[in-house]
Amino acid sequence: MPSAARTEATDFSAPLPPFKMITRPCTHYDDRPDPADISLLVIHNISLPPATFNTPYIDDFFGGRLDCNAHPYFARLAGVRVSAHCVIFRDGRIWQYVPFAKRAWHAGLSLFDGRDKCNDFSIGIELEGADDVPFTAAQYQALSRLCHWLLSQYPTLAPERILGHSDIAPGRKTDPGPAFNWTYFRQLLAEQQSAPPAAGEPA
Repeated sequence: MPSAARTEATDFSAPLPPFKMITRPCTHYDDRPDPADISLLVIHNISLPPATFNTPYIDDFFGGRLDCNAHPYFARLAGVRVSAHCVIFRDGRIWQYVPFAKRAWHAGLSLFDGRDKCNDFSIGIELEGADDVPFTAAQYQALSRLCHWLLSQYPTLAPERILGHSDIAPGRKTDPGPAFNWTYFRQLLAEQQSAPPAAGEPA
């Protein structure tokens, strides 16, 4: 994996979460039309090459450094500029690529609750994984902690507004896929919601 040395991006001005989250360099984002309108959280999966884990290529891709000659699959990614706010790797590490107040380029053509352009009002979280490969316990734990903290920061977010990419782009996208255990994730999130606030969290 690439080095986890802290590299600051611009405008990471939100309160720090009560857990470790490393910022990584990325320029694939822009301003939201309304920075106060963050009312959807979208869960994705990604692996480069597909179903291959613990490589540097996700970091390279979101950072605009991917060598498209490094693997035959990467030829289709030439010139593609995408990002997510965070990636959660197989061991539970959380790396942040885009400030939450900014618009990451993760959802593409999408629709939720009668609104299109979901990037405008959503947070995108990628899990290192594949549709048909079980995610790790560390990823579920990290995802539930991160989602719990985001719910505490953005009052227009709610647990029922945490969806998969396939929910907002049906027929076009399938992630996070059938291997993602929504029941287990929502159980962990509910436990986080009912637990006493950790240090650094609002009471």
